[in-house]
Amino acid sequence: MPEEGVPLTPKADLLTTEEILTLAQLFVKEGVDKIRLTGGEPLIRPDVVDIVAQLHRLEGLRTIGITTNGINLARLLPQLQKAGLSAINISLDTLVPAKFEFIVRRKGFHKVMEGIHKAIDLGYSPVKVNCVVMRGLNEDELLNFVALTEGLPLDVRFIEYMPFDGNKWNFKKMVSYKEMLDTLRQQWPELEKLPEEESSTAKAFKIPGFRGQFSFITSMSEHFCGTCNRLRITADGNLKVCLFGNSEVSLRDHLRAGASEEELLQIIGAAVGRKKRQHAELLLMLQDSPPAIPSISSQDPFRVQGIRHRVSFSNQMETLWKGCRGPGTPLLAQRWLGSSPPQRHCSSCQDSDTNPKCLSAVSQTPATPSGPLPTSDQLTHVDAEGRAAMVDVGGKPDTERVAVASAVVLLGPVAFKLVQKNQLKKGDALVVAQLAGVQAAKQTSQLIPLCHHVALSHVQVQLELDSTHHAVGIQASCRARGPTGVEMEALTAAAVAALTLYDMCKAVSRDIVVGEIKLISKTGGQRGDFHRT
Repeated sequence: MPEEGVPLTPKADLLTTEEILTLAQLFVKEGVDKIRLTGGEPLIRPDVVDIVAQLHRLEGLRTIGITTNGINLARLLPQLQKAGLSAINISLDTLVPAKFEFIVRRKGFHKVMEGIHKAIDLGYSPVKVNCVVMRGLNEDELLNFVALTEGLPLDVRFIEYMPFDGNKWNFKKMVSYKEMLDTLRQQWPELEKLPEEESSTAKAFKIPGFRGQFSFITSMSEHFCGTCNRLRITADGNLKVCLFGNSEVSLRDHLRAGASEEELLQIIGAAVGRKKRQHAELLLMLQDSPPAIPSISSQDPFRVQGIRHRVSFSNQMETLWKGCRGPGTPLLAQRWLGSSPPQRHCSSCQDSDTNPKCLSAVSQTPATPSGPLPTSDQLTHVDAEGRAAMVDVGGKPDTERVAVASAVVLLGPVAFKLVQKNQLKKGDALVVAQLAGVQAAKQTSQLIPLCHHVALSHVQVQLELDSTHHAVGIQASCRARGPTGVEMEALTAAAVAALTLYDMCKAVSRDIVVGEIKLISKTGGQRGDFHRT
């Protein structure tokens, strides 16, 4: 959802129930045997159950599907199933509740999960889950999505990020099908490709022994225009023969002008005849784009742990994921379930039992190197003529690099109390700051001009409240194997997490101090290790 929202179509411009059914009847008569109600969000239409029931009466229509954001699904699905709904797709781009709220601009993650569970309970199999994969946002959740298919009859469909009006599309955000598949194959080398169905838009795979499967919609890297047999009618009655194309024909206007069935068929036939062999504009865009950034996959996926106790949420999650946990499965939901510690803190780490506590807000310690740390009398990012230059690391050996950095935010008593009780109007400040820190670490080379891009294998951000000083201590750690260090990634993560906390609290108080941004330790590399004791 764009931050500014979207303009709503006036009700008078939308197709009425009667107009939807008239067009549906026309298409089914001409051989269409599957109709999917999508959106926007189809379940906010008050007549959606009636529409499904009347579609179900059309002779020759074999499948009635729906694509939904899942917010209202649990409540409406029993009625929809009774009316004749036979297939369900649920849009879900993240398994992290705070990130869900960031993407869709509203709460409701637990309602979507409840809807998935309800669909499974009512016998829908598979329940399709659509996930648009975007670099820097959710590509690190691929393993967790696929792990869901071990115990649940899901078809998780990874969709390549496509350009549409208003979504601020950028080629660098797109994660290709092959890149995603390579990431998953590293975790499950035994995965198997399933036979492709005729006119299918998805490439399907399955891990032996898993109940469900996963698929890829390769709209960008390997288009399927030549076999696509989809036609789309928008909510206001425009016929689109290609989801990506701009050309539309208004069937609504012809209907309201009294067009006969024969005239409508001629209009539809002419539109279908103009369907392109492939979306040419998209191919030009890809040819003109730079190569994609290498994947930043993580063996330590996002974790939001230790947030204040929410009994109803935990109980719902326990019910949803029952029976789908297994040893060695990197299932994010498995980590959500558990008691919260008495002190509120936020962590993105893998194992909270081994976490060191975050730094005290008043920590002031000297830096002492452990091992050799020779310094240079010249700036390495400046050439002989004084111009900025990136260091060439091509000849350096790959070594394991780890860096830890910290920051402190002095909130003051008023803002601190609101953060502590999670009463800020903007939302959960600690969770948002933690996510911002992780995101920032992965984007460091785009923020700091002369930094090399580093394929991080692990990012961890911890935030802990210090009630004595009305402060939040932040600690960020990064890990990678490569020819250059990750201290800039750790420092960027700590700094951006601190700035995000400031942004979340600035409406309450401007007397907030961000400080103590410093490197705590770094290991690996030719210059030796460093530890601030």
